[in-house]
Amino acid sequence: MILKALDRSPPDVATLRQLAISRGGLLDNSLRQRAWPTLLDIDVTQIPTKPDEETLHGHRDYQQVVLDVNRSVKRFPPGMLEEVRMSYQDQLIDCIMWVLVSHPDLHYYQGFHDVVVTFLLVIGEELTYAVMDKLTQKHLRDFMEVTMEKTNYILNYLLPIIGRASPDLREFLERSEVGNVFCLSWLITWYGHVLSDFKDIVRLYDFFIACDPLMPIYLAADIVLFREKEVLACPCEMPFVHKLLSKIPDTMPFELLTIRAGDLFILYPPYEMEDEARQQYERHLEAIQRRREEIEALKEARKSAALARSRAPERKEMSLLVKVTVCTLIGAISAIAISLLRNGARPDWQAWLWT
Repeated sequence: MILKALDRSPPDVATLRQLAISRGGLLDNSLRQRAWPTLLDIDVTQIPTKPDEETLHGHRDYQQVVLDVNRSVKRFPPGMLEEVRMSYQDQLIDCIMWVLVSHPDLHYYQGFHDVVVTFLLVIGEELTYAVMDKLTQKHLRDFMEVTMEKTNYILNYLLPIIGRASPDLREFLERSEVGNVFCLSWLITWYGHVLSDFKDIVRLYDFFIACDPLMPIYLAADIVLFREKEVLACPCEMPFVHKLLSKIPDTMPFELLTIRAGDLFILYPPYEMEDEARQQYERHLEAIQRRREEIEALKEARKSAALARSRAPERKEMSLLVKVTVCTLIGAISAIAISLLRNGARPDWQAWLWT
């Protein structure tokens, strides 16, 4: 079926998209090498020439990309020869920089390399550039803004989607104050950073390429819904719930989850969820502002306390000076009194004190 859709002239993209979404996806990497570019409407004969090394290395994000790629050893198949892995890492750096240089308005984010390396291991450097060139203009575009504002906005679809399917679970999550940051890395890496089985990762990439750009958040919602009993059995406190949800178990049935996520998308499409997501985002911003004000108030209180402590020695010194002065005065008066009494004179205290 997949080969038939690919071999037609022009390729049957609608059928290919359905096959990428359906159980098993695109089946194997040899088929993905043809299907992924086709699904993204890429003319593989028109891939531009890679810029020269000086251009690639001169980009503002080059050093950060190198650091992230050097730390990405675990993303390569276990047992891969070191020299082969290092060659792939060089290609990975070049491919990322190639995309960034081609689109100066894009801003690299940590996790982008997790997406790129998945494609690189399946379809090679040139096709990876072509695929990423397309994805960064649509599916991944919001993650590559100057700030994370749009990324945070997308995260705020999570609880409204969960709430439609299970109001009790949403209420529990809100009461625990776990938020939605636990699934940030899921979205921005298309789950490449958090799953250990490469077969699961490429299966999800079939799904995401063929679907709406918001599908990763629907999958995130369904992963939480799938674990509802486990979540509700957890103490309703942020540290416990965050620890439980931040790691996706290796045993998750992703074939089933993609079907369920697709159902959620049909039942609660983005245009229906948009108002709830916006309200959720506004509440999120208000909570951040309150927290900032609390932090500022705490800083001021600490500053005042520190200032009071710093002045304490001055008060002690003043107190000691007063004590010494009083003692000296009493001693002087006593000495004068004793001297006068010894000479038989009656001391005129008022005259002495006030003259």
